[in-house]
Amino acid sequence: MPLFAKTPVEKMTEPYPRRWWALLVLCLSLLIVVMANTSLIVAAPDMTKDLGLSSSDLQWVIDGYTVPYAALMLVLGAIGDKYSRRGALVLGLLIFVGGSVMGGLVDETSLVITARAIMGVGAAVVMPATLSLLVAIFPRAERAKAITAWSATSGLAIAAGPLAAGWLLEDHAWGSTFLMNVPVAVLGVVGALLLVPPSKAEGMGRIDYVGGLLSIVSVGSLVYATIEGPHFGWGVGPITAAVVAGVGLLAFVAWELKHPNPMLNVRKFAERPFSGSMLAVLFFFFGTFGSIYYSTQFLQFVLGYDALETGVRLLPLAGAVFVGAAVTGKLAPKLGVKVVVGTGMVIGTAGVFLLTQIESGSTYTDFLAPLLLLGFAIGLSLSPATDTIMGSFPESELGVGGGANDTALELGCALGIAVLGSLLATSYKDKLTDMVGGHLPAEAMDVAKDSVGGGIAVAEQVAKNPQGGAEQAQTLLGAVHESFAHAIAHTSLIGGIIMAAGTLIVIAVLPGRKHTGKHRQEETAPATEEQSETVGA
Repeated sequence: MPLFAKTPVEKMTEPYPRRWWALLVLCLSLLIVVMANTSLIVAAPDMTKDLGLSSSDLQWVIDGYTVPYAALMLVLGAIGDKYSRRGALVLGLLIFVGGSVMGGLVDETSLVITARAIMGVGAAVVMPATLSLLVAIFPRAERAKAITAWSATSGLAIAAGPLAAGWLLEDHAWGSTFLMNVPVAVLGVVGALLLVPPSKAEGMGRIDYVGGLLSIVSVGSLVYATIEGPHFGWGVGPITAAVVAGVGLLAFVAWELKHPNPMLNVRKFAERPFSGSMLAVLFFFFGTFGSIYYSTQFLQFVLGYDALETGVRLLPLAGAVFVGAAVTGKLAPKLGVKVVVGTGMVIGTAGVFLLTQIESGSTYTDFLAPLLLLGFAIGLSLSPATDTIMGSFPESELGVGGGANDTALELGCALGIAVLGSLLATSYKDKLTDMVGGHLPAEAMDVAKDSVGGGIAVAEQVAKNPQGGAEQAQTLLGAVHESFAHAIAHTSLIGGIIMAAGTLIVIAVLPGRKHTGKHRQEETAPATEEQSETVGA
């Protein structure tokens, strides 16, 4: 067997013998692009202090990654299909490395945001490539198992990011959380060349670049408006972006319906397995990422855990993901997608609702059950939903399928953090104003209301001020903690209601096992023909 994987997948007469090693490379590549989002959760306090970040600055340090990541995946997945899926994976990892190196070395806010955007572009190339290569490499009988491993990796990254970043922050500056991506990505590039066989689609025709541009404008504007509007007010910028997103979406649908070779066949949304699974991924990551986003803040700012201690306390979530993945591997073939995904969403919704019990005296134990439920739900639901989405696309459009799945996932994450984060900030601000309004100078009150971190910083200043003292500082600190706990409980109630509504919609849309089986039988013959048309590169 040659050292480098050179034989294209479709020229192999038998399943690729090193496919499970190739899956390890794909999962490793997925791991770092997801960790790039979650690691900043624990690095944010150090970055805020060192760079003097405002609330707006911090939001865009986080979401500078999200906007290109979500907006570009569909288009870049199609380009990978046409030219080279493995090439796309390698190129995306190299772009990701470039952004990571830049982010680890610069010390200006605008440059950090730029570095995050470059990393987001790289991630938008990598993530759909991992899925399309997975489906191309594995025979149909093994795909569900491989996708389960891929999905479990996404859940693992939620906990692994804060843990790895927390460990580095014990002895190093926040720039190390960027640089930790570099050796892993380089290992991914080497592994891709050695173990991942070439693959590309033939006969897919010219890429629909007009549709691609419309999708970029629509998704990018939607994510921008979602981030900017709830957090910083619906001024001219967010409103304009929302209008552009709406008009762009209508133009995209109209264009795709009449195009002979569309970027995304929007008629697929009339297929209940596809549309139900897309909604499941979106709603699920809306609730999950939003909840984890503010739960980790409570662990750090209220309970006083440092970055490493916070990462360690997220490990049960990762363990629960693997348990859920093991269970779904056995249950999904027997019970069907609707039952498994619906059950997972019910469990995830219960996890969000449990956070409504959080109060100022809560401890880590109060977060343990929600984390376990959310992790188990991720492991249970994500794999069958992703498998259904990818199964809706022919072999020549695997990159587009991966892009569609990942866009729903990333859009759900962005919406969850933006919408629930905005509700959290508003609820915290209102409660703190009720409790201490008029007892602080206006400037100090503005800082305290901006975030729980700001409130703690003001309390520390009050303690040092001879006119304040330890007793007043402790009173203010108690008010900050109570206000933030109240905000978590209030936000979790609304988030749980949204998740519950989404669960009912998904259960209503997803067809039963009998309908799904009939649909797949009808698709088997065309899919087989399309697979034979694929050519390697």
